[in-house]
Amino acid sequence: MYGAVLASSMVAALTEQGETAPADRLNSAQWLLVTAFASALAHGYAHLMALRGDRTHHGVRAGVRLLLSEWPLVVATVPTLGVLLGAAWGWWPTADVECVVFAVNVVLLFAWGLSAARAAGRTWGSAVRIGTVDALLGLVVVVANAVIK
Repeated sequence: MYGAVLASSMVAALTEQGETAPADRLNSAQWLLVTAFASALAHGYAHLMALRGDRTHHGVRAGVRLLLSEWPLVVATVPTLGVLLGAAWGWWPTADVECVVFAVNVVLLFAWGLSAARAAGRTWGSAVRIGTVDALLGLVVVVANAVIK
């Protein structure tokens, strides 16, 4: 969920700036990757620091493994990255790419919430509600980002 929300808020910020040139889309894709990796490292580092107080020795290997366990956050940005790169490379017009990315990310939030709930043994009705709440949380983040800017 982190990656889709991160990507949604990133694309919402792009709409605010009005950047539509292919070079701007490539720059946006690069910043999305930088932001995703920085967020993953910060999140992994926070977990690592939280484990320091448990009085066990984890070692470098365990620390690296913990940092690498944040890969889903980076992978979750791949759909948005693909759309931005496609716009930068001229596969489709760059002007309205925000709407496409926004829709893709909302659908992904719903689908991931639904599939996680089903994997946890929830009923279809409950899973649909959970997926809807996940999608709505993503929308709240985007709206909050737009209001703050």
